[in-house]
Amino acid sequence: MIVASQSQPRFSLGQVVATPGALEALASSSQTPEEFLKRHIQGNWGDVCEDDKQANEAALLHGERLLSSYRTSKSVKLWIITEADRSATTLLLPEEY
Repeated sequence: MIVASQSQPRFSLGQVVATPGALEALASSSQTPEEFLKRHIQGNWGDVCEDDKQANEAALLHGERLLSSYRTSKSVKLWIITEADRSATTLLLPEEY
């Protein structure tokens, strides 16, 4: 398996959007979307199970949806989903899915 450099993007984010809940969680933790998006685009999938990590790796090869899960500094779970066609990436809370 070839591992990309940690500084290189592994895919396109497309248009980046965020739900009101995600924006509120980021603001309350004094964090920015960019710090989570950087991890996501580098293939650091965050707090997902091993099966989901493997699914994301396969999705990179086969053009499927990508899902990362992180926690803000206030322990709020934040998801990032990039669409299969890489046209858009959404930051959201799981309950907003």
